[in-house]
Amino acid sequence: MILIEPTLDYAAQIWAYRREFLDSVESMDGTGALRRCESPEEWVAFCEAGKDPETVSPGRVPATQYIYVREADRKIVGMIQIRHHFNDFLREYGGHIGYSVAPSERRRGYAARMLALALPKCRALGIDRVLITCVRGNEGSRRTILKNGGVYESTVHEPSAGVDLERYWIKVR
Repeated sequence: MILIEPTLDYAAQIWAYRREFLDSVESMDGTGALRRCESPEEWVAFCEAGKDPETVSPGRVPATQYIYVREADRKIVGMIQIRHHFNDFLREYGGHIGYSVAPSERRRGYAARMLALALPKCRALGIDRVLITCVRGNEGSRRTILKNGGVYESTVHEPSAGVDLERYWIKVR
């Protein structure tokens, strides 16, 4: 398994990942604008522009996007995004990291391993404490966060989505 920044070498896999989420009618956490993009090329360009404070989309903060690839078959099984700092929304509701695992690839420990690989990348960005949130009742995500050293802080209500979010902090080593 490898965690890499997306490239067009994975265009077919990026689009298959997107299609799987659209078909399952689930949220694509940690994928940036993948749901809204009209092609893998557009999404890869969006991800590249999103890393730079000079080119990031208005209202967004710089973020680095990664795909989690099973090397044996080059299949993208997950995606994770690291936000370099907070805006007001991220400080309260979104946190530093968002992630997802393809519905067909869940319950195999991929999310926990993907998050573990992302934490040193946070350290390299100068982030020593990572905020991660998950919807209350999402036991898979909660367990993923706890396996990586997450410490529960509080639960907040996000009014626009109408959900309660649990807030966890992970100290980056």
